[in-house]
Amino acid sequence: MDEVTTEETTEETIVVEEVLPEEPVKAPSNTPLGKHGKLSVSGTKIVDQNGVPFQLRGISTHGINWDVGYPYVNEAAFQTLRDDWGANTIRLAMYTAEYNGYCAGGDQNALKKLVNRGVSYATSLGMYVIIDWHILNDNNPLQNKESAKKFFRGMSARYQNYDNVIYEICNEPNNCSWEDIKTYANEVIPVIRANDKDAIIIVGTPTWSQLGYQGHTNEVADSPLTGYTNLVYTLHFYCAESSHSQYLPAKVDYAVSKGLPILVSEFGLSEASGNGRVDTAMGTTWLQKLDGYGIGYVCWSLSNKPESASLLAPDCGKTSGWTEAELSEAGRFIRNQYRARKESYAVVDRKKVEDFVRRMYTKGLKRKAEPAGLAYWTEELVQQRKSGAAVAYYFFFLDEFQKKHYSNEEYVEILYQVMMDRKCENSIG
Repeated sequence: MDEVTTEETTEETIVVEEVLPEEPVKAPSNTPLGKHGKLSVSGTKIVDQNGVPFQLRGISTHGINWDVGYPYVNEAAFQTLRDDWGANTIRLAMYTAEYNGYCAGGDQNALKKLVNRGVSYATSLGMYVIIDWHILNDNNPLQNKESAKKFFRGMSARYQNYDNVIYEICNEPNNCSWEDIKTYANEVIPVIRANDKDAIIIVGTPTWSQLGYQGHTNEVADSPLTGYTNLVYTLHFYCAESSHSQYLPAKVDYAVSKGLPILVSEFGLSEASGNGRVDTAMGTTWLQKLDGYGIGYVCWSLSNKPESASLLAPDCGKTSGWTEAELSEAGRFIRNQYRARKESYAVVDRKKVEDFVRRMYTKGLKRKAEPAGLAYWTEELVQQRKSGAAVAYYFFFLDEFQKKHYSNEEYVEILYQVMMDRKCENSIG
């Protein structure tokens, strides 16, 4: 629910939107959010609720303010990307200056409602969602700074209790300095933090988010923002753009060596224009490099716009449930790459896991499990931090176990009882 109030100043009356926080729907346990929970930044990596490194692997909409983008902001589309492609993240790209953008005459209320629907769909599906203030032709983020502050004040107030919302405060700053971007970020980030204390915030970087003003400069890694937590910095690249593959891999190496956390909040298989040739070989090289560092990435774009970067074929009229034949060359490549990296979110039966751990104690150590140990090992298995074999190895090589001096036959019998919950056959061998 939104309320409108006014603040009196000595100069003018400013209209302020008071947005009340929403309570999110609990994510199903067999989803990315259900399994990994709230994300944070630790060193150069994004980590999940258990401190385990986690890669965002997502798809970006095209501009939701025009007809090549907004039709795909629907729950069925997001579910297709999650279940068939293996994506765990949706990026909602809201242009600010182009195509009836938020700051260029677009219907701001309608755009905010569309963003809210997108967040709702992603949340119900247990996916992470990036709210993208998609500057491009407005170049310097300072140009629409006040509008950005108002927008993110409202969004962060609404979503302060959500564990899956990520704020991208300036998509691709260009023709401006890193100092300009830092000035902007130092005004926008506190606005978000006043409401949402610990959500991840994505900060754009110079020259269309290439980590520095020129191909050989690294001012972002050399002079990052200070005084904040849970920030990541953007790298954008397009695989068929030769300069991107020439200069940017070294910038990634340098940034990681300096401890700078990076997120590729946008990349494409085409040239930087979104058109031209598609370079899947370079796509493979880039994804392997990012995987090696555990850096997340989001592909541009979920659209049937007749350009090379689009993931759907131009003649595809469907907004979800696409067959492989309805994808573009880029779409087929990304789907296959993501599917090869798809994570399992199978629901774990906690009671069965606890019974397994209890048998380690009762059958192997011949004693009752202490509550703390039972809880610890059960949680390790439920969260998939350790395998059943690894836990069994630990127990079987405890001094307490070794001192029982079991015979080979007794040891095999214990293995059956612990691992399979049954007695072994009469004949072994």
